[in-house]
Amino acid sequence: MLQRQFSSLCAFTFGQHVNMGEAHKSMIDKSVTQQMQQKRRISYESASIPFGRICLKLGLTPNVLTGIAFLISLVSAALFWKGSLLWGAVVMIAAMLADMLDGATARAGNCGTKFGGILDHVSDRYAEAAILMGIAASGVVNPLWAMFALFGMIAASYTRETAESQGKIENVAVGAVGRLEKFLIIIVGAIIENFAPGYNALNYSLIIVGAVSYLTSIQRLIYAKKILDKREK
Repeated sequence: MLQRQFSSLCAFTFGQHVNMGEAHKSMIDKSVTQQMQQKRRISYESASIPFGRICLKLGLTPNVLTGIAFLISLVSAALFWKGSLLWGAVVMIAAMLADMLDGATARAGNCGTKFGGILDHVSDRYAEAAILMGIAASGVVNPLWAMFALFGMIAASYTRETAESQGKIENVAVGAVGRLEKFLIIIVGAIIENFAPGYNALNYSLIIVGAVSYLTSIQRLIYAKKILDKREK
């Protein structure tokens, strides 16, 4: 009987050790993922600086580039609305490039301002809304999935901005997928839909974007809570 109790105790202890090991491994994996995302962002920012210098030489300011990116997004939205999926995707790529340049220009010239950051965030949200509303009105997709994707993207962005402003956290740009990747998913879906309309590629791309956006919002909430809990200890 003693042997049986000892065996049970050993099994329980081993099980607890395995569970703790798995939990520790999961925490390490999440930390590594966040570090990789931060490194990827830093690498992207460094690589984009030369393009920012070119914009400065052309006399383009970050705020002007933000306005250009927004106007191009409206053109993309109009093309989607008219059912021109291929050209809507092409112009959407141009809007993405212009949007990347405003930050690159601000870093290259060290001319970023707080208002410029606010203008960039607000125009990005309007651009996302315009493009997804254009897709919703195209008649190609189920409008509910377009709204699903739109609210997901807004939720992810709002979670980050609220955590940074209210929680005073420096950077909450963590999560499964960033804005750039979400736009790329939509672009790929639109191009496939244009050439192979029977597969509902654009519908599926919207579903994916919405799902990963809500996941990103939850991840950012968890990340913010961890940072704030550490401060309060």
